Amino acid sequence: MKKILLNILKWVLKILAQLTLWRYKPGIIGVTGSVGKTSTKEAIFAVLSQERRVRRSLGNFNNELGLPLTILGNWQEIKGLFFWPKVILASLLRIIFKPSYPEILVLEYGADKPGDIRYLLQMAKPQIGVVTAVGEIPVHIEFYSGSEAVAREKSKIIEILPVNGFAVLNADDITVMEMKERTRAHIMTFGFSEEAQVKISNFENRIEDDIPEGISFKLEYGGSFVPVKMKGIFGRAPAYAAAAAAAVGLIFGLNLVKISEGLARYQAPLHRLTLVKGVKDTWITDDCYNASPLSMDAALEALKDLRAKRKIAVLGDMLEIGKYTPEAHEIVGKSAAKIVDLLFTVGPRAKFIAEAAEKAGLAKDRIFSFDTVLGVGRVLEHHLRPGYLVLIKASRAISLDKVVEEIKEVL
Repeated sequence: MKKILLNILKWVLKILAQLTLWRYKPGIIGVTGSVGKTSTKEAIFAVLSQERRVRRSLGNFNNELGLPLTILGNWQEIKGLFFWPKVILASLLRIIFKPSYPEILVLEYGADKPGDIRYLLQMAKPQIGVVTAVGEIPVHIEFYSGSEAVAREKSKIIEILPVNGFAVLNADDITVMEMKERTRAHIMTFGFSEEAQVKISNFENRIEDDIPEGISFKLEYGGSFVPVKMKGIFGRAPAYAAAAAAAVGLIFGLNLVKISEGLARYQAPLHRLTLVKGVKDTWITDDCYNASPLSMDAALEALKDLRAKRKIAVLGDMLEIGKYTPEAHEIVGKSAAKIVDLLFTVGPRAKFIAEAAEKAGLAKDRIFSFDTVLGVGRVLEHHLRPGYLVLIKASRAISLDKVVEEIKEVL
């Protein structure tokens, strides 16, 4: 019965979303990829909202319920017994009476399983499609036959683009760049590569007076460049999001200076490589929202670039990667051994991280393994000293946000 009701709800939301788009005809920017979707969506919003009325999905609204919710209104969370009747009634009134509506929608298209993006595209076909990154072992690959199948699913967002549309692609991801053969739209590329049309250069994780400040870099396009500073975030991932947003801004006619001003207003999504003040005069790099091999590597690279008296990593299971689970976790362990002074692992799969780190040369007495998140914060806090830097990262189901709450400074 519950499944039947859910299917009815999905059908109703789909119809209402289609009617709303027919009524208001907003421009649609679709963002997909295995990592970086939310950061890229927020960066695009920061750039375009300077001059246009823009709505982007709030929270993790990128599936068959979340995407239509973004189209239907500025709903922030699914909550309360009468939530869905309220959504349906408000949507019907909006369709009938036509109040103000955003000019542009920035939507996330998630692909947990085959067919997901196709379903979402039946509701909302974008004119601009952004593909962030896929990587060799994408997240959710457990539900696909392989990485090629994941790439095919993601590429549907650019296959459907009109001739006068734009496919914004990550020039540094080979799998993403291969997608350009699947679209008739104009191609716009971004990344660190020399071949990227919107190029990131002079990248730096900034530290001032021994306090991490954020990132700085230059964005180059068409022979011109502009400096960009983004506070409270670290690593190359936010720079990729910024470059993708810059490409979208250029498509809308904004110049690089205006784009840089917008990016300075960027607010990092919660738990995504954001800096948090920790207890005992420490710093936390909070990246515990989710994890995949690609994002785990990016987080460790960010930790490597930052100066600290000691570096600690709290790394948990990476979920939904199927047969790649042992290999992917072992790769993380080998990388972590070269970067961290202390390693905490959380979850049964993360034991592969611990074992690989020990084999790679990290002393056994510097490795602490836990089956669950319980007790991690207490042991970790015991080892903290002023000037230490802690990276916290895992798939969302591991609940490492609880560790962040335990060791962050309470103001």
